[in-house]
Amino acid sequence: MAECGASGSGSSGDGLDKSITLPPDEIFRNLENAKRFAIDIGSRGRARGAGRRAAGVGAGGGVGGPGAVARTKGGARAGGRARPAGPRSQRAAGAHNLTGLVVLGPPVRTLVAEAGLQLPAGSARQERDVPGLVVRPGEGGSLTKLAYYSTVQHKVARVRSFDHAGQDAEQDRESPYEISVQEEVTARLHFIKFENSYIEACLDFVRDHLVNTETKVIHATGGGAYKFKDLIEQKLGLRVAKEDVMTCLIKGCNFVLKNIPNEAFVYQKDSDPEFRFQTNHPHIFPYLLVNIGSGVSIVKVETEDGFEWIGGSSIGGGTFWGLGALLTKTQKFDELLHLASRGQHANVDMLVQDIYGGAHQTLGLSGNLIASSFGKSATTDQEFSPEDMAKSLLHMISNDIGQLACLYARLHGLDRVYFGGFFIRGHPVTMRTITYSISFFSKARPALPPPVRTLRPWNEPPSGGRPCPPAWPAPSPGDTCGGEVQALFLRHEGYLGAIGAFLKGAEQDNPDQYSWGENYAGSSGLMSSSPELGPTPGAKSGTRPLVNLPLLLDPASYVPDTVDLTDDALARKYWLSCFEEALDGVVKRAVASQPGSADAAERAEKFRHKYWDKLQTLRHQPFAYGTLTVRSLLDTREHCLNEFNFPDPYSQVKQKENGVALRCFRRVAQALDALDWEERQLALVRGLLAGNVFDWGAKAVSDVLESDPQFGFEEAKRKLEERPWLVDSYDTWLQRLKGPPHKCALIFADNSGVDVILGVFPFVRELLSRGTEVILACNSGPALNDVTYGESLLVAEHIAAMDPVVHSALREERLLLMQTGSSSPCLDLSRLDERLAVLVQERGTDLVVIEGMGRAVHTNYGAALRCESLKLAVLKNPWLAARLGGRLFSVIFKFEVPAE
Repeated sequence: MAECGASGSGSSGDGLDKSITLPPDEIFRNLENAKRFAIDIGSRGRARGAGRRAAGVGAGGGVGGPGAVARTKGGARAGGRARPAGPRSQRAAGAHNLTGLVVLGPPVRTLVAEAGLQLPAGSARQERDVPGLVVRPGEGGSLTKLAYYSTVQHKVARVRSFDHAGQDAEQDRESPYEISVQEEVTARLHFIKFENSYIEACLDFVRDHLVNTETKVIHATGGGAYKFKDLIEQKLGLRVAKEDVMTCLIKGCNFVLKNIPNEAFVYQKDSDPEFRFQTNHPHIFPYLLVNIGSGVSIVKVETEDGFEWIGGSSIGGGTFWGLGALLTKTQKFDELLHLASRGQHANVDMLVQDIYGGAHQTLGLSGNLIASSFGKSATTDQEFSPEDMAKSLLHMISNDIGQLACLYARLHGLDRVYFGGFFIRGHPVTMRTITYSISFFSKARPALPPPVRTLRPWNEPPSGGRPCPPAWPAPSPGDTCGGEVQALFLRHEGYLGAIGAFLKGAEQDNPDQYSWGENYAGSSGLMSSSPELGPTPGAKSGTRPLVNLPLLLDPASYVPDTVDLTDDALARKYWLSCFEEALDGVVKRAVASQPGSADAAERAEKFRHKYWDKLQTLRHQPFAYGTLTVRSLLDTREHCLNEFNFPDPYSQVKQKENGVALRCFRRVAQALDALDWEERQLALVRGLLAGNVFDWGAKAVSDVLESDPQFGFEEAKRKLEERPWLVDSYDTWLQRLKGPPHKCALIFADNSGVDVILGVFPFVRELLSRGTEVILACNSGPALNDVTYGESLLVAEHIAAMDPVVHSALREERLLLMQTGSSSPCLDLSRLDERLAVLVQERGTDLVVIEGMGRAVHTNYGAALRCESLKLAVLKNPWLAARLGGRLFSVIFKFEVPAE
């Protein structure tokens, strides 16, 4: 989200002018193709021109915030193009299709901003002009959040055989297939928020530009939905049907916990790193959800649809805002939090040491515990600074919420508490206070020196007759107070209700059957006000969810990435610099991939600037998009390339290399067949490793391939280190091959060309000859020069025409080609295409082969499986090789057998 100044450019919310004009795509991105709406309406404030003012919001009211969710039917992400503002009366060209509307409330934030797709002006997306919207901040406190689901067209690269195109297969012997660029439709859910004062203008805008609605009903929920029911029906001519606000909230929370990697995190101010992200857990239930709005709602969630409101409080975000405004004369919520971050609560609060002096240690109490919030203000005439009062107020309310949440969690036997509602907003001071409060109250005692005697009940007078204060925790440097209950925060905390409302209103579309994920190109990061969700590449049909590999030993503890760069400062510095230095080469490749495009160079430069900005953000905030890893850096680069319509920069390189490798396949297969059995096994492994050298994502390799066009399979073999390799389990593997054949092998392939054709397929052919069935899994979408599922089908077709073993295996379905559900150079075994996971179980897979540096070293090097596994790669990065104790082109050959 960009908090926009008068010019419409991003600026701090503190500097908002009284009159703000936002460009149309900064407000309603791709509105003309909108299919369904959700409006989150606060119940406080008044509709300008409506002559009425709303009542205050109730306990647990939702707090507004930005974000964008997308789903895809074809595996590629969508976007929008920013355009100059136009007059409000201007009509967009083309028909507008609205098929549903969902209304949810109430939020409490005052800033006026948008949080849909964040694309630079001129990015290549096929959209029509949408009129501008003039927004003027007015009176009132609550916001309306508008969420709309729309479709957009963008370019994708497809491969298909010449026969399929109706051409002579002999026409072009240099290319095994042709490449075509097609338009694909994907869908995205955008979020916008604005003050309730302007709900009439918003509804007028929606009415004017969504003229072909197919529905007559608006699904509504929340206090604001009740208040503005008549207005909505009058403006849009649709009947309002109310939905349950709590159901929407829980649906949204379940959704982000199940679908969005690195959604939940633990915050520890004095740890390094401060943020610890929770991996997607296959079993998210049960948990406690504490939704902090104007008040607080506490919900126990036990199943997808089984939840219970178990408590709440009238003391919440509205209390902090209201009392803070009275105490500091500051009207803006974020300004209050900013004041609190600079304050010293001890100047206002009475601490235990202020009452007992040095005697507090004999009581088993820490001197910095808060004995009385604002206690000093009652005994002195001095003036307190706004910063100190805001800090004291934040501690008081956060401690109260933390204690309440902890008591409910322990009462119901829950150890995970998630916080939602957009009260926290990623502010460290709030997260630190709540975390410490939860930890403090979930222990029998805080982490202090051994006490002289046990704690009394808070109101039991000590020997001496003076009441003992209810010691509130106040975190200070070095304090660690790990308790039995864990406080977890959400990156998209403000959107739970809106997402749930969308899902509720879209139930007929089966939204749970789609793949969801974060779009790093559009995400503004954790500590900004505009996190964005985006589509993940799914299966070809785009309708299968992503699931765990059934062979993971413990899905709950599985972490794909080998190194967490937020933990390792040296590795983080190296890899950020490495990706930055590689930018010139990526830009050059992107331009070369589209020789017929007049604006390719311009779009490539926009890609360069966007990705460079991402890298600079990560230098200062390594946790901005979740756990920072080599995988996330690679994925962010792919997302940014897609953002500017470079869907497959290596498509022509892969096409050429596949053609060259196919012409060599018969000769390589015959040479292998001529070897005796034991020599052939080593030759097959060396072929796999030599093929893995051909990685255009590694600078050491791309430099060689660009400078020496004659570099081929045999030359790659000579680059490999001699045995013993850096990690060498070959002898154990050979002994295993002398035993009974595996029932079924799952192979995750890496690169196109020499790798898959001369390395992987001969290895597959040998397994098939042993009687082992093979599942060959390839990327669903393009990434670097990795082989895609579509390319693997065509390559297999050509190989089958040359080789009877492969031909019969394909015909008898002993060799099956599947897609992983990913478009990444790395591999996350917890997010695989559901059909692949089902097939792995059905075929009784007992061997998993993971090939390549991205899939077997950057990720999954330590992955524990319930079956035998083979992880092999050539180290093509000198820094990484040296860190692992090897050198450039050192070999990883890791064969693992699970313990009985």
